[in-house]
Amino acid sequence: MAAAPSIFLKLIRTGTNSSLRFLSSSPSSIALKSEVVHDEPSISVPVEEFDGGGGDDLKCRIFRLRLPKRSATNVIEKWINEGNQITIHDLRRISKELRKSHRFKHALELSEWMVSHKEFELSDSDYASRIDLLTKVFGIDAAERYFESLPPNAKTTESYTALLHSYAASKLTSKAEDLYERIKESNLPLSAITYNELMTLYMSVGQVEKVSTVVEELKSQNVSPDIYTFNVWISSCASSLNIDEVRNILDEMSAHEAGPSESWARYVKLVKIYLASGQLVNSEVNSVVESDKGITQREWITYDFLIILHSALGNKVILDQIWKSLRMTNQKMISRNYACVLSAYLMLDCFNEVEEVINQWNTSATTDFDVSMCDRLLKAFQEVGLIEKAEAFRVLVSKKKCDTR
Repeated sequence: MAAAPSIFLKLIRTGTNSSLRFLSSSPSSIALKSEVVHDEPSISVPVEEFDGGGGDDLKCRIFRLRLPKRSATNVIEKWINEGNQITIHDLRRISKELRKSHRFKHALELSEWMVSHKEFELSDSDYASRIDLLTKVFGIDAAERYFESLPPNAKTTESYTALLHSYAASKLTSKAEDLYERIKESNLPLSAITYNELMTLYMSVGQVEKVSTVVEELKSQNVSPDIYTFNVWISSCASSLNIDEVRNILDEMSAHEAGPSESWARYVKLVKIYLASGQLVNSEVNSVVESDKGITQREWITYDFLIILHSALGNKVILDQIWKSLRMTNQKMISRNYACVLSAYLMLDCFNEVEEVINQWNTSATTDFDVSMCDRLLKAFQEVGLIEKAEAFRVLVSKKKCDTR
């Protein structure tokens, strides 16, 4: 259940495509972003008619290679020899899906195929992705050799940061610090992502006191901190229960232009701090939620995350009590509150409770049942691979005659 908070955030966000990166284990996914390339070169080898069935595309063929030892390169060559075309955008898209599925060896083969065909112009992100894949498939030494073999114009901020991420993930502090000095000497423009990698490394090896030093250097270089920067910084202070410094950081965050992501990040970190310090874990639920006094929607968000975090800890008894207490408050519940507790019970496979919450929502005199919210909840579970939970939820909602798509 360690990844549950990040899953829950995806489930209960009311936004559409934005995602919160501050709960991920590392910021590498930001550094390895893909880019859309227009007017892409393509390869076409006209031969005999394509003999595949309906829906038989290149991605499907590669994903049917269940064993890593099977060659994705052979699949690509066969695809082309059947008279089909392939673009660098296709390869990037398939590679991204392979990485999501932890099919790193096949993703690396796609990268190698791109490198071997000179008609494809590689981007900075392509080089960075290759470094990450080499680390995962062959180890850090292979990634180092590849990076050092790159021409000077390919040693960009992204490729440097990808190697720094590999060092950080392997907890190679000395190598990471040496590379960081090389990055600074290169005079390349840096973003918060590079600093975040170093901060994450120091957190993982227990050198939390160095995090603030990195933040100070980031500021001295006039680099704007991002939401991940703030949250690693807060975590470093929270780990030593330096709550006064946490409050100072939160004040600094408030001084920035705060969008929805920043607001949610601050709330979840605050709740985590309280949990870590034992102020909520060991308290009686009635002291957390007092049914005889009203609470604001601002406070409701904190309680939503309290539900999430206790669910991640598997504390169903406390979850039951919190939900019962919240329903006795004077504050009107909204769709987000119901979606939050539904997500929590679904993650714990408590389907009887899920049905009860649907009943409560569907019969509420103050809050209309929100079919679109359930649709988003269903889609979110599907997107994170929780297909069985998604189907169980769909069946329960349909049983109550509240259709979902």
